[in-house]
Amino acid sequence: MPTPAPRRPLHWSWLGRVPYTEAVEMQHAARTALKGGQGPERFLLLEHPHVYTLGRNASAGDVLAGPGWLAAMGVEVAECDRGGQVTYHGPGQLVGYPVVNLSPDRRDIRRYVRDLQEVLIRTLAEYGVAARPGEEQAFIGVWAGEAKIASIGVHLSRWITTHGFALNVSTDLSYFTGIIPCGLHQVSMTSIERLMGKAPSLPEIAAVCARHFGQIFDRELVAAAVSSASEPAAVGAP
Repeated sequence: MPTPAPRRPLHWSWLGRVPYTEAVEMQHAARTALKGGQGPERFLLLEHPHVYTLGRNASAGDVLAGPGWLAAMGVEVAECDRGGQVTYHGPGQLVGYPVVNLSPDRRDIRRYVRDLQEVLIRTLAEYGVAARPGEEQAFIGVWAGEAKIASIGVHLSRWITTHGFALNVSTDLSYFTGIIPCGLHQVSMTSIERLMGKAPSLPEIAAVCARHFGQIFDRELVAAAVSSASEPAAVGAP
């Protein structure tokens, strides 16, 4: 029998709280290094300060909050090149940015989104949350009952991915009232904390999420400390 091909290494990192623009720069640097064969695939896990991000399909009308409210609440507004409309990122939310090459065997964006949904569903199951994928384009993400618990928005460049998902762990859900989340009027947002009465720490659930990502994407996990945007320093497997 032929020897199975070795699994690709995936360098994953829990980065703590990172400003949105800095995280975008980190993704772009990792993507450039990966395209040039100068860096590994990366899975950046973090949380953001308060920010509303507008994807390619968003409009200014998707932000309901006025400038005064945004300033008083300390919410930044940032445009980005991911798919989708507007969403909220903030403390207590696990944000995942995979920078992986889908070539040659996973060049299917629908499969990629389904796989991200499955990563989140398996992660939530470990904390007692029964979740399901949104089946239609407008409902992409992960749902618990009738409420949305995770959003997904991605970008691909020559089959290398950036952006990713946002999972509400202990998020202050009131911030979603300042927008039309993902263009869905009257959508209910939820979190692990709201559903279960408690929530894991973000570093803990980040490690669980990385483990499921490695399993679903058939990657060999390498825990990595980030020494720069493009040069992770390996510190051992989780």
